[in-house]
Amino acid sequence: MSLNYAKRMDNIKASEIRELLKLTEKPEVISFAGGLPAPELFPVDEMKKISVEVLEEEGTKALQYGPTEGYKPLREQITKRMAKVGVEAKVDNILVISGSQQGLDFSGKIFLNPGDIVLCESPSYLGAINAFRAYEPKFIEVPTDEHGMIMEDLEEILKNNDNVKFVYVIPDFQNPSGRTWSEDRRKKIVELANQYNIAIIEDNPYGELRYEGEFLPAIKHYDTEGRVIFLGTFSKIFCPGLRLGWVCAEETVLNKYILAKQGADLQASTISQMQVARFMEEYDIEAHIEKLRKLYKKRKDLMINTMKEEFPAEVKFTNPEGGLFTWVILPEHINARELAVKALEENVAFVPGGSFFPNGGNENTFRLNYSNMSEEKIVEGIKRLAKAIKNMM
Repeated sequence: MSLNYAKRMDNIKASEIRELLKLTEKPEVISFAGGLPAPELFPVDEMKKISVEVLEEEGTKALQYGPTEGYKPLREQITKRMAKVGVEAKVDNILVISGSQQGLDFSGKIFLNPGDIVLCESPSYLGAINAFRAYEPKFIEVPTDEHGMIMEDLEEILKNNDNVKFVYVIPDFQNPSGRTWSEDRRKKIVELANQYNIAIIEDNPYGELRYEGEFLPAIKHYDTEGRVIFLGTFSKIFCPGLRLGWVCAEETVLNKYILAKQGADLQASTISQMQVARFMEEYDIEAHIEKLRKLYKKRKDLMINTMKEEFPAEVKFTNPEGGLFTWVILPEHINARELAVKALEENVAFVPGGSFFPNGGNENTFRLNYSNMSEEKIVEGIKRLAKAIKNMM
């Protein structure tokens, strides 16, 4: 059978992460591939109790359609989460979405015509690249260093390109690099967005997962003209299977996202929204997040220290202050995709780095996740990976 598909489908490829996760379902594989939270910290017993309460007390409402904007008590709770990252928001600034990934897709749908320019960090989140790519933009990668996107390079690109629609950034514990932006750069990008009339899509899945160092406000904290669209999620601080995230934006901008939501799926799950809102009323989500921070810091430190001991000196890697990932840079002659094949033979999985660069190259890089595997598996997996690296040196 030969069907005539839309041209945009030519630009959409299977997520390399999702394809790798299929391979890692084998129990013998130690996987550093996905951005999966630690399942042992999911509040299963509490959610059992909450689910019964919601169905017993508000069952007909929980199983019914709800407003596109989302369940109001949850939106009220989200405004408190925004205050945690330094952003004053009203309920009318919040739209509940089906995971922040949906917010990325909506951003492409709302802003991009074929040939428009998207600016992003180099490297950048693979899921965002794939979401935007469906709308046929041109990507320009902005160089980064340990303090985030380099503002002089961003300004030069903005000076020389007229049809930039938005810049996409992950300023806190970036996926995949683990890097965090300095305060100066957070302020400067807002100034440049105002000057060159572009939007900023600020993706913040990990901002509350800081293990060391000083808290920095979100870029939206410095927003003076309503240009920053903030995407948040409960996936990394609570439970990813609920598929709940949010958009925080000025009302005129948010209305565009509401229209996109109505066209996509009408609303996020009513019962999931009610469950999360009630959890935050009855339990201390701050205490839950603190448990995550303690466990992930322990695992991150263990992975970094084991890499220091086991990896050849020529291999470099980041030591993030939070989030879920470290970024590894190999000597240029080693291709991380080839290494991934060798590592799978040792029953270890990771994500090669080339896919995080929308314009290609940088095949000597890869991403490791430290939040999901046990301490024992982290040590064993890094030792196996070091063996595979040494065999390619």
